[in-house]
Amino acid sequence: MTRYRFRYSPKRRRIASAARLVLLLSLPLTAACSVKAVPVIRDAVVSVGSLRVGGSEEVPAAEPSTTRSVRSERADADLLQSSITLSEGYGLADEDDTTVKLISPLDMVSRDAGPKPYPSESEYAEGGDIVRTTYGTYSGTCFFDLASGGQVNNKTELPNETLIAESRCLPNFTVSDTDEPQILIYHTHTTESFEPYVREKYDANFNYRSTDDTKNMVMVGNAIQAELEAAGYSVIHATDIHDYPSYNGSYARSRETILPILEQYPSIKVALDIHRDAISGDGTAAQPYVDVNGKEAAQVMIISGCDDGTLGMPDYMKNFHFACCLQQQLESDYEGLTRPILFDYRHYNQDLTTGSLLIEVGSHCNTLDQAQYSGQLIGQSLSRLLDSIKEPKPQNEKKNK
Repeated sequence: MTRYRFRYSPKRRRIASAARLVLLLSLPLTAACSVKAVPVIRDAVVSVGSLRVGGSEEVPAAEPSTTRSVRSERADADLLQSSITLSEGYGLADEDDTTVKLISPLDMVSRDAGPKPYPSESEYAEGGDIVRTTYGTYSGTCFFDLASGGQVNNKTELPNETLIAESRCLPNFTVSDTDEPQILIYHTHTTESFEPYVREKYDANFNYRSTDDTKNMVMVGNAIQAELEAAGYSVIHATDIHDYPSYNGSYARSRETILPILEQYPSIKVALDIHRDAISGDGTAAQPYVDVNGKEAAQVMIISGCDDGTLGMPDYMKNFHFACCLQQQLESDYEGLTRPILFDYRHYNQDLTTGSLLIEVGSHCNTLDQAQYSGQLIGQSLSRLLDSIKEPKPQNEKKNK
């Protein structure tokens, strides 16, 4: 399989090559073990004050869910009636764990941290409380459930009944067994970053942006890429920085990056813009997480744009089909990992393919490890979804094998 990577460092290439060699050497042992064991597929918003995620829109109360802070793991909390808005390596898997083994982001050292490196402990200034919370099922007229898990937050004028019918559609593309890249990962807000580890107070001196690609969204994209490649899919990961030194114009710059890639590789079916959210308010900041197989993962939100006739996205419903399929796959694989799909009048360069989505991986007060783990889970679920829509091999090719 050909590996495609934009701005891929020589160091990572050496690491990946070494890991592949170890993997090849381990195949006989793995095969022997597999005879004896069959792998098993792993199977409310609560607020403190007014939580905000980039803008302002009213969200109805959710069903009760677990929420806790480091200071009070089982503290009771009021049900949400707040204003929530939406912000604008290879390794070896254990026999009972299909997750690729990656180095923790805290143990990674960037070859070039850039002009805005990740802050050191000495720079930390204690800020407001970090509220650890798990967002659950929402109620309200703008929310509806998907058949196999997860929800949609319909912020458009389209009736829920129409979208429920559309949510049952398969993606409007298929994939195939090929060395050509079929997935593009990129980052409009590349420098978005996270907390170093679980703690009670956020860093008042840190704006949660860094050009260090071991501590920003590139790290999360790497985790998604690693899982997809381990499943046999070729991926292009564009790691260009689009939001530094200027944040304004980020989407125009990311568009300039991905248009030539899509032109060069018409085989690309899926284009994922990987972000993180920013949920805060009243001197607190949220850390939305869920336990998956004994390890904490940042909760994930998919954004699928709708066109009101002014956004130039005539195929927006095809992206919605893909969003609903991925949402249900994620929830089927890892219950509670997702927040509702945001279906709203947003563009986000989603006119470029019929498999274009923006994915928010956690919020700024999630930890680096939580975000990386969620990236791996996204990669695993996406590979399973793609496997389910893969074109069958031609009969003559099967006979030749």
